[in-house]
Amino acid sequence: MTRHPKEAERLKKIIEAFPKLTITVLGDLVADEFVFGEISRVSREATVLILKHRERTVVPGGGANAVNNLADLGVNVLPVGAIGDDEPGRLLVKCFRHKRIPTTGVLKDKSYTTVTKTRILAGMTHTSRQQVVRVDREPDAAPSTHLTRELFLAAREYIRVSDALLVSDYGYGSATPALVNALSEKGRRRAVPIVLDSRYRLLKYSGVTAATPNEPEVEDALQTRIGQDWKKLVAAGEQLMDRMKLQALVITRGRDGMAAFDHRHKPVDIPIFGSDEVADVTGAGDTVIAAFTAALAAGASTEEAAQLANYAGGIVVMKRGIATVSRQELLHALEQSPPVTRSH
Repeated sequence: MTRHPKEAERLKKIIEAFPKLTITVLGDLVADEFVFGEISRVSREATVLILKHRERTVVPGGGANAVNNLADLGVNVLPVGAIGDDEPGRLLVKCFRHKRIPTTGVLKDKSYTTVTKTRILAGMTHTSRQQVVRVDREPDAAPSTHLTRELFLAAREYIRVSDALLVSDYGYGSATPALVNALSEKGRRRAVPIVLDSRYRLLKYSGVTAATPNEPEVEDALQTRIGQDWKKLVAAGEQLMDRMKLQALVITRGRDGMAAFDHRHKPVDIPIFGSDEVADVTGAGDTVIAAFTAALAAGASTEEAAQLANYAGGIVVMKRGIATVSRQELLHALEQSPPVTRSH
């Protein structure tokens, strides 16, 4: 392990620049619903628990969680995505407005269903709540041609006043490769970084500056197995960089931290920040790409941006549920511990 105390001051300056930034997020806006119930008894109808309803919350998830994280980092964020004319969609818009996030680019369509992931959590009065089942409500079809066109026009307009474009593709149709490729080819008057998080189709994007996949997503895209082999990880990262023509790449590796790739430097191995006994990894990838994109937009190098993303990821996984990281928390983490890298 090598500590880099002098780099902490540089990272603090990058964080302090976040409020000067504007970032567009083109993504699948998801409503994450949490229903909490207290275990009452076992049902006589079937061998299942009966829960007494206690609480329900709906928070931004997916691309909406990336929006939320950018806002809490102090960035001026412009979301673009589709929602349905339904309660989850209205609650997402309400969350955004509560944080003074513009909602002009959040397009409502009666023929579309807001993606909603409902998690049922059970527990006793004085015990932690455990997720027992998840129910997903998804659109029957991708956004219409008309809605896709409106998403493109909104994103193109926002990019003109933005310092970066964050693409959050969960496979629901608001951030397709065709849409992003069109934006990268003809939608920009000036070059801004495009940072991609795509769950299922990394290799279908072109014109992207950087990507932040996790290790299983890389393995799936390249049809390979990495395991704990650093050389295999480096080979996979370099292959992905080459095939996608990326300038930067961050591969998140859970408790093993992350690896940062840059077309001008050797790969960097960054150990996880904080404890590896995590509380909840839900939405951590959204936090990572938010911090990474904000740092790149502020002029950070790939390694600097990855270090800040690593701090943000390490903080957020210690929180239960869908959570965000603030600028103050990042600054405090830097004061606690300087950046660290592993040598190979």
